[in-house]
This record gives sequence, structure tokens and C-alpha cells, in this order.
Amino acid sequence: MSDEAGGRATRWQPGGRLTDGFGRVHTDLRVSVTDRCNLRCTYCMPIDAVFKPREELLTYEEIARVVRVAAGLGIRSVRLTGGEPLMRARLDELVRQLVAVPGIEDVAVTTNGLLLAEQSEALARAGLHRLNVSLDSLREDVFEAIARRRGLDRVLAGLAAAKAAGFATIRINAVSIRGLTEGEIVPLAEFCRREGFQLRFIEFMPLDAEACWADERVLTGRDVRAILERELGPLVRVASGDPGQPAVDFTWADGTGRVGFIDPVSTPFCDRCDRLRLTADGQFRNCLFSTTEWDVRQVLRGGDETDDVDGAIAALLDDCVRTKRAAHGIGAADFERPARAMYQIGG
Repeated sequence: MSDEAGGRATRWQPGGRLTDGFGRVHTDLRVSVTDRCNLRCTYCMPIDAVFKPREELLTYEEIARVVRVAAGLGIRSVRLTGGEPLMRARLDELVRQLVAVPGIEDVAVTTNGLLLAEQSEALARAGLHRLNVSLDSLREDVFEAIARRRGLDRVLAGLAAAKAAGFATIRINAVSIRGLTEGEIVPLAEFCRREGFQLRFIEFMPLDAEACWADERVLTGRDVRAILERELGPLVRVASGDPGQPAVDFTWADGTGRVGFIDPVSTPFCDRCDRLRLTADGQFRNCLFSTTEWDVRQVLRGGDETDDVDGAIAALLDDCVRTKRAAHGIGAADFERPARAMYQIGG
């Protein structure tokens, strides 16, 4: 960035907002810290996944720098994802850095929960605000059919540890797959009501590495809700205080417990999307289904001390946002699956 009138280098200053061509203001950044995972969920990654070398991943200091620039452009919430983020050593150190960034109001982690029992206390001490735990079934056989690994007992132990560590907001994310998870819906709802967890059902999306997604395998949020109301009673719609929230939330008629539905296939929420993504290897993405990426790792590592690196990061973010499409296009004749699967992008 330069001052054309005086010919002097101009250092980047925070300010402004990340607004795309459709008026959507972006305040949420999903940051993947690793593509590695200790499960092999069918809707996310292949059984024989190949992972990036460690030197290609952003360091915690590089991630924190990107977040500081993004916060100066209006990003207010950060969610750490993977792969499995708890496989990255000392994740609590990164959390501690991010919660201290001026302007960042919320830092969360999305995890499969297998390592949560060991790390809950450290994450709580670091200042982590929220936890999202992926759990598709309470039956070991179904859990293993989806995850292609055992570990349900470890996830449940992790959830218990997170409650004991003082996390007040714990969300359970369950992917709904027709012909596989119908029988898991009611048990998960009863479990979350009993334990005080917020439950969200997510439609199966075409981001699996083995291309097994098909429209007929999508168990819609509407269908899930119908099962819940038939078996457990009516649900009451809850107004959202966050216009960019992807979920449509409900409470049970008796006021106990909350359940939400994220329906990107049957009822896309692209018109209110406020999310950007940073992959573990340092690429900005403006949509899960984007076929274009913006290389911030090159900006971070390719310059010298005289370069306005923060200004270059800000310019890259701005370009990423301005070229965001109106919608992801699932179901359209010209829809193109992204080359990367979910574990390579960050959930």
C-alpha cells in the first residue's frame, strides 16, 4: 500500500468492514489449525487420507497475526476447526493469543471430542468461550459405521470433562444421513435435554472426499424436525439474536432444551452468510464450496521487513470477500464440487 501523492510507503491501519457485493457484512472467521484427524468420518475424509507436512501449516503466531488484521476489519468471532483441532499441540496457547486480540468477542472450538477429557481444563483456563462437539450417534455400532473408528466412550468422557471444567455453552453437532441416522435423532435429543447441551442437526453436504454424497442421502432438517415432534412433542421457533447464524433454533414447548437445524442443502442460508475461512495451510476461502482460494501464507512468508504485510493481508481478505458469490449453488446445473474435502477446508 502506498501514498501516491507523496510516494511514501503507508502502513495499514485498521478500520472498515468486510462487505461483499451483495451487502453481506462478514464478522465470523473459521480457522482450521490442522487437516489431521483421529477419525475417518465418511462425510468428511477418506479412509487413507494424506495430510499436509507440518511446515506447510500456519504457525500459531501467523494465525494470530491474520486474526488481528481480520479483527481490524470487523471480524468478531473465531472458531478453531480441523481436521481435529485438539490434535495440534498446545491448542490452548493459540486460544490464549486469540482471546487477547482487540475486537475478538468470541472464540470457539469445534472438535470430535476424543481428546477433550485431557484438554478441557487447559482450554477453559486459556479463556475459550464455547465448545462445539461432533456426535452423530450414541450407539457404538453406528458411531463406528460413520467415523470408521471406535471412540464413543471417549467422546462422552470428554463432554463430561467439559461440563466439569465450567463450559456453560456446549453444542452437539449431528450430521443427518438418510438411511443411517434416523434412529439416532430421538436418543440424541433426549441426551442433550438431560445434559443441558444445545443440539444441532446438520444436513449431509457434498464435501466428502470419497464422493458418496447424493441428494437422496440428504435427511432434511424438515424431516428430522418431524421425527422429533412426533416422538417428543412440539417445538417452538426461537428468534435469533445473530442474523448470520446458520441454524434455525427451536425450544421444546415445555421450555427445556434447545435444538437447531442447519439446512444448507434443502434451505440454503447464503443470503445471510457472514463467514470466511482460513485453511490450515494458509488459504482464505469465502465459502465452503468455493473453487478459488487466496494464498495468505505466501504473504506472511514471502516478503521482507520493509513490506506492509498486514496491509497485504487486509487487501487479500477484501478481495476474497468482494468476489464471494450470491450462493453456493448446490442443486444447480453448473454446481462444481470443490477440489478439497471438508477436512482439508475446515468445518
